[in-house]
Amino acid sequence: MESASELVPFPLLLTPIESNYRACTIPYRFPSDNPRKPTPIELSWIDVFYNVIPSFKERAASDPTVPDAEVKAEKFAQRYAQILDDLKKDPESHGGPPDCILLCRLREQVLRELGFRDIFKRVKDEENAKAITLFAEVVRLNDAIEDDNKRLENLVRGIFAGNIFDLGSAQLAEVFSRDGMSFLASCQNLVPRPWVIDDLDTFKLRWSKKSWKKAIIFVDNSGADIILGILPFARELLRRGTQVVLAANDLPSINDVTYHELIEILSQLKDDCGQLVGVDTSNLLVANSGNDLPVIDLTQVSQELSYLATDADLVILEGMGRGIETNLYAQFKCDSLKIGMVKHLEVAQFLGGRLYDCVFKYNEVSS
Repeated sequence: MESASELVPFPLLLTPIESNYRACTIPYRFPSDNPRKPTPIELSWIDVFYNVIPSFKERAASDPTVPDAEVKAEKFAQRYAQILDDLKKDPESHGGPPDCILLCRLREQVLRELGFRDIFKRVKDEENAKAITLFAEVVRLNDAIEDDNKRLENLVRGIFAGNIFDLGSAQLAEVFSRDGMSFLASCQNLVPRPWVIDDLDTFKLRWSKKSWKKAIIFVDNSGADIILGILPFARELLRRGTQVVLAANDLPSINDVTYHELIEILSQLKDDCGQLVGVDTSNLLVANSGNDLPVIDLTQVSQELSYLATDADLVILEGMGRGIETNLYAQFKCDSLKIGMVKHLEVAQFLGGRLYDCVFKYNEVSS
């Protein structure tokens, strides 16, 4: 972590004593398991990370900012594969036992040690540029829906459709490189409700009664995800009088949007009056979450985000990494929403759902 200041616990998270918080959703091992022998869950997740090595190697090899990128990309593939092999033999090697946070961190460490800072930069820029051209039309289509509940559901479907752009999934990385992805087609092709976790109807009732004063949204991917999924939803919250804080990564990881990239995206989307298609953005803030991975441990966020979150009454964790693979069962002192698409078969099996199923988990805290 290359953070400018010490990381602190997210202030709206119930303390570990109150909630027994653990960041990773899936239990990889139990106290009774042999510490020197990997569990079946650990082995299956090591294989998940094995499977994306080729796509990461390909992205790294074409990184124009790194001298001898092809040679270093091969070194990355060999080193990371060796680490995964080591963990299969001894789960306590490399700071184990392994879980999704450790496996992500080890991968980023190897990339950074070889000089790779942002191997998905080119594809992020391309997808951001495409999505920016579609933003106004997506917003207008949403605004044309007069019924509040139908408009909300359309916005939620847009978040799911945008969340498909995830190059950390081996299957989706292959589909993306071969066929690309269409946002509007993805909206039409979501798995039908009820989703594997589906609290949308409960959320609609809360939505219809009153607004939240301040929402913290932990955002996920670049491109359609942030621009066509989250920002139209955030804009709707702004229209309803909610202050919105978008919390984005400090450093690049996979195709996740960073704090600096999100500021640039918003500068391109706002008009000369600082509006997002007619909606004032004076209550829209962007915060550095302090995170540098596609998953997040909420006991370690930036002091800036901690300060901004103190008086929030809604927390949203968007995306498979932040809202499903980690923090699905995290408990907060205020209302919370975990929303994302299931893009790993192992997660689908754990939840009892389907691959590309949707999670919409809403928890309301009594005032």
